[in-house]
Amino acid sequence: MTCTRNDGRRARGHVDRPAIEHVQLAIPEGGEDLARGFYGGLLGLTEVAKPANLLGRGGCWFERGSIRLHLGIDRDFVPARKAHPAFLVDDLERMILRLEAGGVTIAEDEPLAGYRRCYVNDPFGNRIELMQRAQ
Repeated sequence: MTCTRNDGRRARGHVDRPAIEHVQLAIPEGGEDLARGFYGGLLGLTEVAKPANLLGRGGCWFERGSIRLHLGIDRDFVPARKAHPAFLVDDLERMILRLEAGGVTIAEDEPLAGYRRCYVNDPFGNRIELMQRAQ
């Protein structure tokens, strides 16, 4: 990989403007249908087709706006209880009501300047933060 350094010269392995292309979370084998219900049904993400060469690995991919979430199968699955993605939502209160109606427990946390936020766990125990910018 070759990138350009700040001084205009080429450097290997340097990224001038890093951005997250996608986030991957692990799920257990056979968890795709539960994932679709949570990430697609409750969070409102759209499932997108995985490339044909990756279908044999299982899992599923979702997108919405700038969010690109890949759920991959891990045979030795352990939920991510601390590390987590944080999704910005337009209406946190409405999202909380939808999740509670779906049986999801909402965990409040310390305030964060400029945001309202909460945490939920996906059906596998992975931690997800939901945030709304303060008005």
